[in-house]
Amino acid sequence: MGGGAIGLWRVAGEALAAQARAFGTAEWWWETAGMRVVIEGFDLPGRTFCDPDGHPLNDVRVGVQVGKEPHNLVRGDAMGTRWELDVGVVSRRDSPVDFKGPAVHGKRGDRFLYLTWGNVDDAGNFQMFRRAKLMLNRIDRELVNSAEQLQRPLVGVVRLCDANGAPRCARVDPPDLQWKLG
Repeated sequence: MGGGAIGLWRVAGEALAAQARAFGTAEWWWETAGMRVVIEGFDLPGRTFCDPDGHPLNDVRVGVQVGKEPHNLVRGDAMGTRWELDVGVVSRRDSPVDFKGPAVHGKRGDRFLYLTWGNVDDAGNFQMFRRAKLMLNRIDRELVNSAEQLQRPLVGVVRLCDANGAPRCARVDPPDLQWKLG
């Protein structure tokens, strides 16, 4: 999506916001055309893992979850990963920035991206066994605003191996997830 489109949406949104303020409307919002979010993963746990029941998993992979399906699967023994997603951004006065799109999960104010871990069987079927949440509502609003205004990607750098050497799951917080401008 061209940078001009993002700027046009920003100007249109700001004009609507000014109009809402002039008429005394209590709430105004605007949605940008979207931003690029890049997830860079490092320190992957390897291709083998043992599930809680003791069954070996021999082809562990991780991907970003879009809707209910994993996308862009990467082998668990890769040196690193990189996923690129388009995410919509909704701004509301005196409220946290909100996010939307096919890869965005959760309710307003509690949005996140899923990284889904699974084993691929001999037939090529992916069987999910855990997921990691990359919380979008914890990203500094000024960083999101800068990414939009400068038309640069928002980059999340995430450690994919937990302290026990297993595939990282549950909510991922700093220092294991750091957000920056791309």
